[in-house]
Amino acid sequence: MIQHSFEFYGIAFFGIILFRYFLVAGGTYLFFYSPFSQALVQSQRPYRPPSWKSIRHDIKLSVFSAGVFALAAAFIMSAYSNWGATRLYNHAQQYGLWYLGVSYIAVLVIQDAYFYFTHRLFHHPLLFRWLHQGHHQSRYPTPWTSFAFDPLEAIIQSFFLVGIVFVIPLHFITLIAVLMTMTVWAVINHLGINQLPLSFPHDWLGKWFIGPAHHSIHHLKYTVHYGLYFTFWDTLLSTQDLNYEQKLCKDQIKH
Repeated sequence: MIQHSFEFYGIAFFGIILFRYFLVAGGTYLFFYSPFSQALVQSQRPYRPPSWKSIRHDIKLSVFSAGVFALAAAFIMSAYSNWGATRLYNHAQQYGLWYLGVSYIAVLVIQDAYFYFTHRLFHHPLLFRWLHQGHHQSRYPTPWTSFAFDPLEAIIQSFFLVGIVFVIPLHFITLIAVLMTMTVWAVINHLGINQLPLSFPHDWLGKWFIGPAHHSIHHLKYTVHYGLYFTFWDTLLSTQDLNYEQKLCKDQIKH
C-alpha cells in the first residue's frame, strides 16, 4: 500500500468528509424539504419551515466536526500504512467472507451502546453546555443537523472509530460500510418529524430501530431517546418516551 504523510491523509479526508456531508445532507434536504415532497407527505402535523440561521449554525458545527473526524481518519490510516499498528486488513479471505457481515453488525451494536451512554452523559446538567448544547440549538432538526456535533462531542465520538480499529479485525469494506451506515442513518434520524408519512416511522420497524420520529422527540424533550441505531438501550433503561410506545401500539393494531 502506498504510504502518505499524516498531513496528506488529514487534508484528503477533510475534503472527502465535507463532500459527503454536503452531498448526502444537502441532497436529502433539497428532496424532502421541497414543495413537491411536502405535498406527498400530507402531514397532519403543523409544518415548521427551518430557519436559515439554524441551518448555518449546523453547517458551521459540521465543518468543524469534519476536521475532527478527518484527523481521526488520518491517524487511523497512518497507524495502518506507516506503523502497521491497527487490526485493519484488506484480504477478504483472511477471516472468511462470513466475518465481513458479522463484524459489520458487531461494530454497529457496539457503536450504538457507546453512543447511547456518551450521549446520555452529554445531557448531564454539568456537561450539556460544553458538550451538546450546540447540537440542540436545532429544536426541529433537518438533515443539516446530522453532523452538527459540538467540538468536544465530535472528539469524543471520533474516539470510537479510532479505538475500534485497534480492537476488532475489520476489513476496509466493513469499515466503509459502517461509516456509510452512520452517515445515512444520522441524516434519516434528523430528517424531521414532518418529512415522512405519519405511518412510516411507527410501523413495526419503529419498535426496534430509531427513525426520524423517534429522534425528533429527543430534540423536543431532551430527556428521552438517546440511541443511535436501535431502541434497545432506551427500552432497557427506561428512556423510551411512553407516548411514542403508545403510538406504536395503536399503529400496530391498525395494521
